[in-house]
Amino acid sequence: MGIPDPASRLNSFPHQLSGGQRQRVMIAMALANDPELLIADEPTTALDVTIQAQVLKLLKDLQQRLGMAILLISHDLGVVRHMADEVCVMREGNIVEHGPRNRIFADPQHPYTKTLLASSPSGRPDPLDARAEILVQARDVTVWFPQGKRFFGRPKSFIKAVTDADLTIRRGESLGVVGESGSGKTTLGLALLRLQQSRGEVVFDGQVLSAMRERQVRDLRRNFQIVFQDPFGSLSPRMTVGQIVAEGLDAHRLALGVEREGRIAEILEAVDLDPASMHRYPHEFSGGQRQRISIARALVLRPKFVVLDEHTSALDRTVQFQIVELLRDLRARFGLTYMFITHDLSLVRALCHRVLIMKDGRIVEQGETAAIFDHPAEAYTQALLSAALE
Repeated sequence: MGIPDPASRLNSFPHQLSGGQRQRVMIAMALANDPELLIADEPTTALDVTIQAQVLKLLKDLQQRLGMAILLISHDLGVVRHMADEVCVMREGNIVEHGPRNRIFADPQHPYTKTLLASSPSGRPDPLDARAEILVQARDVTVWFPQGKRFFGRPKSFIKAVTDADLTIRRGESLGVVGESGSGKTTLGLALLRLQQSRGEVVFDGQVLSAMRERQVRDLRRNFQIVFQDPFGSLSPRMTVGQIVAEGLDAHRLALGVEREGRIAEILEAVDLDPASMHRYPHEFSGGQRQRISIARALVLRPKFVVLDEHTSALDRTVQFQIVELLRDLRARFGLTYMFITHDLSLVRALCHRVLIMKDGRIVEQGETAAIFDHPAEAYTQALLSAALE
């Protein structure tokens, strides 16, 4: 399944693996008994393009060797185009179109199928002011996780999640962080927000976060927020949408009474949700709506910097397109600075001014998005771009 150093990982627990590695473990469980029918439900959702290509090749090889049938459930049209012989398009519980892959992609008949095929992230980010100041800066940021213990409590080894990372993000800029699963993308984002202990220096808006005590950082947290990958797991089922969105307001004591409710309603409107829904619970919303709630929770504090961690990977193609357009609009409206952690290269091209490539915990290449996509310098970047399924 492409898990690095697999022998040492056999005794790891799921929380010690990245999201993509956990997905690969699930695929390994399904394939271990050489099944005749494999139902693959979004099997590559959490995987980067290079591992995605490896997994799809493995599935095809197994299919040919074992004569295995595959029912592939996916919102990734690149994967469908690459894998499927026949395609069924579903909407609201009904199959609205069915036919051979080539015919579906070349000549779709149903309006929903046409919308689905036209819903790729498009366009380019608005030009960045050349005089924009640096908002976030990292120097030699390092995060190593100890594994096992020797005598006297010394660790046997370390998982080098991030090593000597240097980066800058200017005010109003969108930076894409790309790399294979387990490359350290999320750990880097958490370290920048002081949600993960690290070595090195992190500077936010001229203030050295890495030198501050937790109480001092807490007062600054309203200025930098995060949107997590899983719209189903990141929202408490016991809280209403209004309570969820207001968590930050309550923690920082920024609004009370009528003002608090007004702020909640305002941000729900900004993310295209009905303010009247603030008294409902997360299970009453679709995946795309839950991700909008997560975005509202991050933006209600009016932060300067937002980290978005695989924020569209669990969403279908049309909803992905809506979220991308929403983020583009919110950036223009509120002057936001984004850091996108993603394996979706089409999203990076559409939204990001610059891109940073990570492998094995190190930044191997970074630069302007157009330059990286058109003239990648590093062999790994070239492999990453060539593996992307169109």
